Amino acid sequence: MTTLDPQYMPLLIPLAYLLGSIPFGLLIVKARGGDDIRHSGSGNIGAANVVRNAGYVAGLLTLILDAGKGYAAVWIAMRLSHGSLRWMMAAAVAAVVGHIFPVWLGFRGGKGVATGLGVFLLIQWEAVAAAVVLWIIVFIFWRYSSLASVAAAAALPLFIYVLYAPGHAPPDYMEFSTLFISLLVLAKHRPNIERLIAGEENRMGKRK
Repeated sequence: MTTLDPQYMPLLIPLAYLLGSIPFGLLIVKARGGDDIRHSGSGNIGAANVVRNAGYVAGLLTLILDAGKGYAAVWIAMRLSHGSLRWMMAAAVAAVVGHIFPVWLGFRGGKGVATGLGVFLLIQWEAVAAAVVLWIIVFIFWRYSSLASVAAAAALPLFIYVLYAPGHAPPDYMEFSTLFISLLVLAKHRPNIERLIAGEENRMGKRK
């Protein structure tokens, strides 16, 4: 793949947005003969709601594809910008925004957890690994997918900062972009946080 002419680099942002906006959860459930996932369970198009309404296989496939589209957006930006971290981060933000606010669904999409992890695989895979481990630990102890996601999203900027390079802090644009993605994911989980505080959140595998 050749490097994109600098004057066309901004096109990476809408391309990453469009990749991120593909509603795999919705498409997978419909392909399996299910109803519109937005009208079932929590109404979210992410993997957790797909699991509750269409089973673990559909949920796992949604998780992989949602993470994969984030990875693909950053990979394309990396190849076309000759490995520019700045453009990779721009693509990362655009892909997550696309997932959370997809133009095809009236700008009402998922919560960005899987796509958020996917965009950082090429940027800082060690931080992604640490976030996944944290997600698993929190989920095993409390059985709340939302709580595990909130913990992983909140900790990711710290993991990025600590694991970026020994003795070196990440560039400012990387820190701010990571923090923006984290805050966006946390904001989308506000209803879940309110239910967790009230003791009304559903545990994974159980219906309210």
